[in-house]
Formats: sequence, C-alpha cells, structure tokens
Amino acid sequence: MIPIIGCAVVLGAVLAGFTLAGGNVGALIQVSEFVTIMGAALGAMIVMSPGKILKDVARGLLQTVKGTPYNRQAYGDLFKVLYGLCRVARQNGVIALEPHIGNPHESKIFQMCPRIAANHHVTSFICEGFTPILEATAKPEQMPAMFDADLKVIEEEHHGPLGVLQKTADGLPGFGIVAAVMGIVVTMGAIDGPVEVVGEKVGAALVGTFLGILLSYGFVGPLSVRLEFLGAAELAFFRSIATVIQGFAMGVGPKIAVEMARRGMGSDIRIARDELDRLFAEVDAS
Repeated sequence: MIPIIGCAVVLGAVLAGFTLAGGNVGALIQVSEFVTIMGAALGAMIVMSPGKILKDVARGLLQTVKGTPYNRQAYGDLFKVLYGLCRVARQNGVIALEPHIGNPHESKIFQMCPRIAANHHVTSFICEGFTPILEATAKPEQMPAMFDADLKVIEEEHHGPLGVLQKTADGLPGFGIVAAVMGIVVTMGAIDGPVEVVGEKVGAALVGTFLGILLSYGFVGPLSVRLEFLGAAELAFFRSIATVIQGFAMGVGPKIAVEMARRGMGSDIRIARDELDRLFAEVDAS
C-alpha cells in the first residue's frame, strides 16, 4: 500500500500546485497524449525485454504493492526450520535429514512453518544447500563458494527487471516530447482557426511533455528503486540461509549457526535474542 499512497501524494501535489496557480485540471486530461506515451513506453519495454524479464517485472510491480514477504515473521519461521533440520542432523546423524530434504512437502519440520513450506524458491534453496552435506560431496570449506554462486545468480536476476524499469523511466520524457511534437503537428493543421482553438491544441501538446516527465520521475523511476529494495531484502533472506548451513557444515552447533545469521540481519527486522530462544524452545518441544 505504501507505493500507492506515495503515487497518490505525488499526483495530488502536482494537481494542487497546478490548481493554486490558476490552472484548470481538466486541461491536463489529454487521453491521446497519455495513450501515445504509455503505448510507446510499453512497446519499448517489450522490445528490450526477454519474456522472463517481462514476467519478473510484472511480479515485481505486484510485489511493490503487497510489500516484501521477507519480514520479521518470515525470519522467525526460517530460523525454526533451519534449527530443526540442524538439530535432527546433530542428534541423529546427517542421514536423518534425507526424508526432510528429499520430500520437504511431507516433512514435519517444514510443515511446522507453512509460510516457508509454501515458498518453493526458499524450500528448494534450503534443500539444495543441505544436499552436499547429506551426500558428502563437498568439503565444508567448499560450501561458501557454492553458496556465493547461488546468491550471485539471485542478485543478477534482480538486475534484469530493475534495468528494464529504469530504462523505461529514462525514455518516458523522450516519449513525452514525441507526443508533444505530434500535438504541434495537429496544431499546425488548425493554425488558421480561432485563437482559442489553437491555444487549446498547443496546451494539449505541452501536456505530452508534462506527462512524460511526471511519469518518469514521479512514478516509474521511484517504483524501480522500490523494486531494488525488495530485491535486496530477498537476497538478505537467502544469505541468512547460506550462513546457517555453512556454519553447520563447519561443525558449529545449531543454535550458534542460527545466531550467526541473526547477527547479520538488519536492525529493522532483527529478531531479539529472547525471541530466538523462544523459537528454539518451540522446536525442542515439538
């Protein structure tokens, strides 16, 4: 909801300023200019983007409205799952992880936290992270490089939608000029008409430039920055998973491995130590 409120504030401030200056808001409603600018911007986005990137852009824009799912509650569920897996492996041997990693949808540990179990991307990342430990195919000192490769891919996939949105924002003022020039061309066809008609057409043409700049700096540009922060939140979440699994692979106890990840969290979402102890107790009692 925050982006919607922000966009409403931008639009409200612009319209209020225009009205206070003595303008008529109706003069800014030029459907032809809006269709030209947004149609050209959408077409350019389609031309520059592979199909996957377009889908990622759509999902990202939807996510900007819903907000990040990687909040404090999600971290709490994540730590419970990771602690539960590490605890089972420490008490019963690494081989005890096999039913949980091989079939997480039927694992009691994963089902203990439906938010994590329902996120296929997170579940897959956890299972793939524990697999080299379970199969003994990688040494502990090799784990950081493996996770760095995974995290790099996640980061690069965030850059695609960001780049497309930012380039679209950069192009909107230019499309506004295109719409304005088209409006001037139309005006030239009626140059011998009444002054009122000519003035109205010139004003409509100038609205094209106005809309291009407003859409760029007031809406699309800020949305791309918002999407960047959401990507950073997702990357931090997966980095926490990597920290716990790497710590466990190096022989660190389950609680200390989770504590290492907790200390790497941002202050706005960091779980308090007593709350972490409560999460551990819930898993121990299950």
